[in-house]
Amino acid sequence: MGAIETLSLAMGTAWTSGINLYATVAALGIAGSAGMIQLPPELQVLTSPLVIGIACVMYVTEFFADKVPLVDSGWDVLHTFIRIPAGAILAARAIGDTSPALELAALLGGGTVAFAAHGTKATVRLAINTSPEPFSNWAASVTEDLAALSGIWLIFHYPLLMVLFVLGFTALAFWLIPRLFRLAKKGFQAIRARLRGDPPNGVVRPSPSIPSSLSLH
Repeated sequence: MGAIETLSLAMGTAWTSGINLYATVAALGIAGSAGMIQLPPELQVLTSPLVIGIACVMYVTEFFADKVPLVDSGWDVLHTFIRIPAGAILAARAIGDTSPALELAALLGGGTVAFAAHGTKATVRLAINTSPEPFSNWAASVTEDLAALSGIWLIFHYPLLMVLFVLGFTALAFWLIPRLFRLAKKGFQAIRARLRGDPPNGVVRPSPSIPSSLSLH
């Protein structure tokens, strides 16, 4: 595996992990065990039936949780502590047996890419949850699954394109941080208002009328 292919695998798996970790692990494991792709020795553990089985079970769980408004955002908050470290580890292991300095660089770079992907996904989901209808959640969930699986396909078929895409996506995500922060804040406020039963913005609750018998003349 050449330098571009290795970089594509490291950065690509970090990015897809930030979008959908379980789909990434399951797809890589199944494709590797079937001989469809060649994984480096350090990632051969993904072809273990136990790893594939757990990844598939968790993917199915996430598939349904991801389509329920508010539940999807709670799932994303929990997976902040799972997707980002996992993306960093996959990136570090993808580069194979190398120097500690390069391995640390891959770990930090993979964590950064996974953070950018996960942060963007979670923020967009918060914004979507300001809408009461569930169809946008379903559309976003299916789009994310397709993006993760398409990313894995690009890693092995167009490695240079995947590297350029991840670099561009990460740069854009960090450039958009102030806007994403405001979007996330707005989403949290909308969710809190819905949980408290507050009316939507611009809607004023009618004040209770005073019975005529109690009115003062």
